[in-house]
Amino acid sequence: MNKSHQSIHHLCIAAIKRSTIKPYDFKWTKFYETKTDITKLYQDLPFVQNENELVICSTVIDNNNFSIVTTQQIVTMENGILSAGEINEAKNKLYGDFKGRNKEPLTFGKVALKDGSELKYFLETGNASMVMIYGVRTAINIK
Repeated sequence: MNKSHQSIHHLCIAAIKRSTIKPYDFKWTKFYETKTDITKLYQDLPFVQNENELVICSTVIDNNNFSIVTTQQIVTMENGILSAGEINEAKNKLYGDFKGRNKEPLTFGKVALKDGSELKYFLETGNASMVMIYGVRTAINIK
């Protein structure tokens, strides 16, 4: 049985809040507790949000480097190259150096898509990494 976008969104936000240390004021990473049109927050992002799709979380460095997790898909633009994949039947692969041991402010997580390809998504290291990790992990596990 498929869950509604609202239900998926609610469960993902709850998981993010349970696992992320406050305060939630990270440099690039945000989660969205209410219905948000992300294109209004970031006017120049080349992202199309479907009618019922809800944005869960994002890491937006600039208009050419970002990842957005919705109730339906993961969208990443890295150096101006856009890639996206459906969350439906995706699998978590790895989270990179999300703790920031190498002192890098960003790393990549990866998911394996239904067709066998891999999709990277940006992770802000440190406490902020939990937003994207739990957003992606929960959305995948619900589906």
